[in-house]
Amino acid sequence: MTTKLQVPGSKPDICPNCGAEVPPNARACPECGSDEQTGWSDEANAGALGLPDEEFDHDDFVEREFGAKKAIPRGVHWFWWLIALVVAAAFLALLLR
Repeated sequence: MTTKLQVPGSKPDICPNCGAEVPPNARACPECGSDEQTGWSDEANAGALGLPDEEFDHDDFVEREFGAKKAIPRGVHWFWWLIALVVAAAFLALLLR
């Protein structure tokens, strides 16, 4: 399903309140009765996006989702340093031949 951009002041293809299809010439949603004053405003369209509230606290969200334990950066594993050293030594050996 593709979604179309909503032009301000135009009627939506899908009701932002109930999700029902709205016929092209309809003045209101046939399912819930939403119209320009009650549900097709820019605020109602933005409300259907599921954006976070103004009071959204990102740090609190991260702590609730991932726990209070902070991630510790560990760097590159010793194995990859060994591989890089072997590759560099092989390249140097080929150059000095």
